[in-house]
Amino acid sequence: MTQTMTAEPAAAGTKSLPARVLGVLMAPRATYADVAARPRALGVLALVILVSAGGSYTFLSTEVGRQASLEQQVRTMESFGVKISDVMYQRMQDGVARTAIFAAAGQIVMQPLFAAVIAGIALGIFNALLGGAGTFKQVFAIVCHSGVVTVVSQLFNLPLAYARETLTGASNLAVFAPFLDENSFGAHALGAIDLFAIWWIVSLSIGLGVLYKKRTGPIASSFIGVYVSIGVIIAAIRSVV
Repeated sequence: MTQTMTAEPAAAGTKSLPARVLGVLMAPRATYADVAARPRALGVLALVILVSAGGSYTFLSTEVGRQASLEQQVRTMESFGVKISDVMYQRMQDGVARTAIFAAAGQIVMQPLFAAVIAGIALGIFNALLGGAGTFKQVFAIVCHSGVVTVVSQLFNLPLAYARETLTGASNLAVFAPFLDENSFGAHALGAIDLFAIWWIVSLSIGLGVLYKKRTGPIASSFIGVYVSIGVIIAAIRSVV
């Protein structure tokens, strides 16, 4: 049966929010051990939402951001075989002014919802299938802390997006193969795999490994395999279309 780290009463050595945020990046194993023993999610979740929503709103409030968002919408729709008529384009152009508000509101709603869904899935896998005894509070806190990686992703990608005037990913594997046709299967497949997403998966795997006292490698490999498989399937669909 899988052993699980049990929650302990708060102690004098409890890590502060700034220490936990830096710890996720610099010393994830020790930080997740603290989170698993004393699960707290509200502070770090609020930080992730604040940076994500604020960053999206700030970028999409600029003319560069609005135009980049419009171009990305057009490229995405066309990559799935949708023909953009002049009327459709005009409607999209009219609606892009509200993109900043919708994007920020979406982050506020989706960040906690996404964390809860991921925590529920992980709890089901490790408790129901592997015999662990972690609580939802512990797993949810670990998922929320892994979101610090997504904050770093935004701080890296949004300034680059503004400088490059495009939302085309600057941290996916496609940047290492500029010679590929952008509509080819290879370009779509590489473009679907983001390095920050891989980092987030590894960080989350470390946290779950600490909580359930399991090795990080098999957990991360399984999650990355699922992530890459989904990306390949989407790339195949886009290539066929």
